[in-house]
Amino acid sequence: MTTRTGATAETASEPAAAADGWIILLTGALMAFGVVIVYSASVSVDLETVTAQNWWRTPLKQGAFALLGFLAMLIAAGCDHRIWSWHRRWGGMPAAALAALASLALLVMLIPGIGNSALGARRAIMLSLGSFKLGFQPAEAAKVVLVIWLAALLARPNFDVTQFRSGFLKVVLTAGVLIGLTGIEDFGTAALMGLVTIGLLIAGRARLRHLLLIALTGLAAGAALIWLKPYRWQRLVAFFTGDADPAREGYQINQSLIAIGAGGWWGRGLGAGVQKYDYLPHDENDFIFSIICEELGVAGGLAVIAIFLLLLWRGYAVARRSPDQFGRLLATGLTLMICLQAAFNIAVVTHMVPTKGISLPFVSAGGSGLFFLGIAAGLIAAVGRRESATREPHSCPSRDRKGAVA
Repeated sequence: MTTRTGATAETASEPAAAADGWIILLTGALMAFGVVIVYSASVSVDLETVTAQNWWRTPLKQGAFALLGFLAMLIAAGCDHRIWSWHRRWGGMPAAALAALASLALLVMLIPGIGNSALGARRAIMLSLGSFKLGFQPAEAAKVVLVIWLAALLARPNFDVTQFRSGFLKVVLTAGVLIGLTGIEDFGTAALMGLVTIGLLIAGRARLRHLLLIALTGLAAGAALIWLKPYRWQRLVAFFTGDADPAREGYQINQSLIAIGAGGWWGRGLGAGVQKYDYLPHDENDFIFSIICEELGVAGGLAVIAIFLLLLWRGYAVARRSPDQFGRLLATGLTLMICLQAAFNIAVVTHMVPTKGISLPFVSAGGSGLFFLGIAAGLIAAVGRRESATREPHSCPSRDRKGAVA
């Protein structure tokens, strides 16, 4: 017996709770751990007393961001992921609207006076909420939107990615807009998006010669983006030549390796790290893994890696069991995006690849990353809901006659 989506009766009747539960549990664990380790990394000898007026400038805000990201994940997990697919009623309008909004936000960020410039790059749009100022990073939204759009396009009825002009070229051009706009100010995220695009094309069964073409094109575009910003070229040269100035280009990575080495196997103890006292720049963000290793040792670092590997395994299981192509591609792309980002971050802080700004998913400080990655994790969990494959798309979960969430 076969359902209308082409899944067998055995597959369609498989319970969805396990998929939702694993993704939410693993992601929630990383978020909770992130709050703890970011609080530890944020401690300073001159930290002022927390008051009602200044609490937002303290490490406590990471707890608020984590709660927001967790709630976003729960909402996304409870909704039908197919509302973003290429549907007979709306076509690809929902996914296309997301791609258009993400592109617009990236363009607005480039406007001087609107985009916030820091450390030689303009990556955020500052939002003022009364006395609070929040930075929204469009690149964090763009990488999630990219996966949603490509999954919708590749799963479109009668869409043949093996045809160069009518299929493959459409994917490359639309993805190239988001990746190119992101890469102007955020090369690391653009490189991640490029690899995820290739991964989705492989999952969509694109031709090998077409994949080789986009790989060569991507390398050429990457070289242009590196040349666009002199500091990118300096980092690349310093990495491959090994003669980085320890007081300039090599300072951050040297302090990162010192932190990792000082932790040993079991670490100095949670809260007992030293590098966070203004020795290691960006210890709350891109180099949070160094603080993990210093305070919790190699054992703590391996435990974090193990959680990401479990997330990779579960995301792959959800994608493999999805009864529809859109769900399979969506879960594949989002899982790949999250786990590749984690691999990039760990490779940077351990000096296996050149230094670039990319955060550790769910753990590093920041609100935009936690919120949009929370949505990404929720969408993966939503694909695992077997019930969603047997109903028409809707915006929120309904309740059956007994009152249970369907």
